[in-house]
Amino acid sequence: MHILLVNNSPIPVYGYGGTERVIWDLGKTLVQQGHRVSYLVPEGSTCDFGQVLPIRPDEPWEGQIPADVDITHFQFNPRTELAKPYLVTEHGNARKPKPLPRNTVFLSRDHAARYGSSEFVYNGLDWSGYGPVDFSLPRPRYHFLGKAAWGVKNVRGAIKVAKLAGVELDVLGGDRINFKRGFRWTLSRKIHFHGMVGGTQKTGLLNASRGLIFPVRWHEPFGLAVIESLYFGCPVFSTPYGALPELVPLHCGVLSAEAAVLAEAVRNNRFDARACHQHVVEHFGAERMARNYLRMYERVLAGETLNAQAPVIQGPARELPWKN
Repeated sequence: MHILLVNNSPIPVYGYGGTERVIWDLGKTLVQQGHRVSYLVPEGSTCDFGQVLPIRPDEPWEGQIPADVDITHFQFNPRTELAKPYLVTEHGNARKPKPLPRNTVFLSRDHAARYGSSEFVYNGLDWSGYGPVDFSLPRPRYHFLGKAAWGVKNVRGAIKVAKLAGVELDVLGGDRINFKRGFRWTLSRKIHFHGMVGGTQKTGLLNASRGLIFPVRWHEPFGLAVIESLYFGCPVFSTPYGALPELVPLHCGVLSAEAAVLAEAVRNNRFDARACHQHVVEHFGAERMARNYLRMYERVLAGETLNAQAPVIQGPARELPWKN
């Protein structure tokens, strides 16, 4: 099968990128499974296992898809109907209730349900790219991983939990002084800011952490930060919103919308780091993701329409409750 993966950001991304890393790992794994993969992405992208075609933004999609492509997989809404078989993955939470193509899939069961759908494929990552985990390293601190300037990620809540628990916190994805969402200046020297990190700096910090403090205030569509942290043996202390209950079983963390409850769980942390690691290796690897997308491709190529009605987000996006 020849699969064309379309994204509006360049590849590869070895730093902080989320969607880009997922589609890179998806394409690489599909090739390993015997398929041909091409990418339609912005200029400047490179790939050593598949053809790279530059997106021509002003031209119709139909003319940019090679004739020998079996199915085109968009990572965003192409906003037009195509005569050729195609699939769309919705990666976010829409702000307005606009219909999506009927052959749209989502990132988790909860994500799909909020659009009136039941079609989803969990993200997966090529864990070999993250290197081995050293469980013998000292793990004196906890971490937050996400775009701290984005209010729904709730870095303030993570800092509150860390202070209540009496632990040090590494903030990956934010700075001590922040002007983007109102002035924030964190004085505590137990809170360590590392900015937008990626690569070996990021994996090194995760491999030295005792757990992820991640009290998001929105319905997380999936949560790559969660599975990356679990891979490094870090239990997750988060809110029970969106896909989080699907990613974090009882033996891998605690979910609550109250800072005091999460702080107590952090203080009493006795989770098994190896069990956290094994959970994501078994359930959220790139091979499983690729197999599940292949099933979706085969259904579309067989003439099936994945959703009987065009998926539409149910209700407006809003910040969810959090008791600080």
